[in-house]
Amino acid sequence: MSGTLYGLGVGPGDPELLTLKALRLLKSCPTLAYLAGMSGESMARGIVAEHLTGQQREIVLPMSFDPAPGAADAAYDQGAQAIAEELAAGRDVAVLCEGDPFFFGSFQYLYNRLSGRFPVQVVPGVSSVMAASAELGLPLTARNDALAVIPATRPEEEIAGLLDSADAAAIMKLGRHLPRILDLLDRLGLSEKARYIERVGLPAQRILSLAEARASGAPYFSIILISKRSAVP
Repeated sequence: MSGTLYGLGVGPGDPELLTLKALRLLKSCPTLAYLAGMSGESMARGIVAEHLTGQQREIVLPMSFDPAPGAADAAYDQGAQAIAEELAAGRDVAVLCEGDPFFFGSFQYLYNRLSGRFPVQVVPGVSSVMAASAELGLPLTARNDALAVIPATRPEEEIAGLLDSADAAAIMKLGRHLPRILDLLDRLGLSEKARYIERVGLPAQRILSLAEARASGAPYFSIILISKRSAVP
């Protein structure tokens, strides 16, 4: 009998935002797997480090984030093969994923490669959008409000259209795209309705004004939340 593959959402950064189910599986699975940069550092593992038993096998899936076509596919293919060997031997594997596994989560690429061959369970996690809303004290939706979740990588005209049709929005993956997003919010008259936060839930978390964020620059893990109906302090 094969092992079960678990996609564990470990939240955006605060170790206390782990669900009870994720914590139970984290401690009970004999094998853990997680993405890491080429230096070996893993954000997902860092989040749960204090909960680890030290007795589990760990599979590191190196990811160079090379933009070349097929580079990521090759890394996921290799990772899926290593995980498949564990599962075929009857050992459960928990794949650690920041935030939620199916909300911009890397786990979905492993899921697509393995779900037809092995039993899989996905354990939802707290997303960075929900954590940011809580940290900023900014309610996003009520009653019939619509929320748009928008990657900053999309073309400006598409972002503008999504912002126009929604009552609230989360603009994610800001990084080098921050200046053009801020310019767009100015043109749309939404800057006064917007709040900025970076590295939510991590020790390096910062809440900045839009002007401060423009001056300092944004990391990849940063979010702007916009609520057209709520008063932004």
